[in-house]
Amino acid sequence: MGDVLAGNHAVWEFDSDSVIIRFARGLRTPRLWHALRERRIPLEALSEVTLTGGKRDTLVLRAVPRAGADPLMEAAAGQLKENCDPYRLVLPAEAGARAAALADEVRGRLGPATAAERFLVGVPEVTAPLKAYDARVGFDGTAVTFHWSRTGASSTKWKAGDQRYPLAAVTGVAWHSPEGPEGHLRLRLRDAAGGDTRPDHDLAAAVFGVGYGAVHESLPFAAAVLAAVRGRRLTVATATPKGSGGDRLHHLRELHGAGLLTDAEYSALRDRLG
Repeated sequence: MGDVLAGNHAVWEFDSDSVIIRFARGLRTPRLWHALRERRIPLEALSEVTLTGGKRDTLVLRAVPRAGADPLMEAAAGQLKENCDPYRLVLPAEAGARAAALADEVRGRLGPATAAERFLVGVPEVTAPLKAYDARVGFDGTAVTFHWSRTGASSTKWKAGDQRYPLAAVTGVAWHSPEGPEGHLRLRLRDAAGGDTRPDHDLAAAVFGVGYGAVHESLPFAAAVLAAVRGRRLTVATATPKGSGGDRLHHLRELHGAGLLTDAEYSALRDRLG
């Protein structure tokens, strides 16, 4: 298609199978958009495109991602403020005819309304640890680490010492916006029965606060971890390869050694091969 729509703080470029969103830098641009810079959204990751009236002679073009298609929006879980929504483009009223024509053309190429089986949108890049009020949280692609702050961490966390959770131990991520009450990042663990669920006492949670865990830092971090966890699940689901029994057992041992299979998963798959 090659069509372009320029709106407030962002430019959307449409091609045959995706829309490339380039976010402008500026004092009024949401800091989350600064962090995202540019995103390629496959049309199959979208379920709907709408065009509605906005404020002060503007129009609002909005793409609706399918459930399970974008790790960023999955982690956000509806907590982003409207002006921070990366799928929302505010246009001048005179762009209405072009925007309506583009929306109609794109609708015929969207994905189904059903949830996506895997993430279809790229994960935001995370290059630095997340600074929370009570911890510095790191992620190297294989494990999440919590290094407690001497001044911010509760006595429970400080006495327990720093924590490391390999992806094999993590089933999900819960992000609670720092712009709301009790903002925090929590790992959902495979074996978490009986633990203290208060964020300032939970050894798999980091508490946000004024000046800590800002949306543009903590949400991309949460999305990166969530994407890695989901990707690992797909690896485990297809962990039994084709080939001879010896080859398959060797492959399982490699996955187990790399931390992509827990002891229980490795044993179950090994026994299945007999």
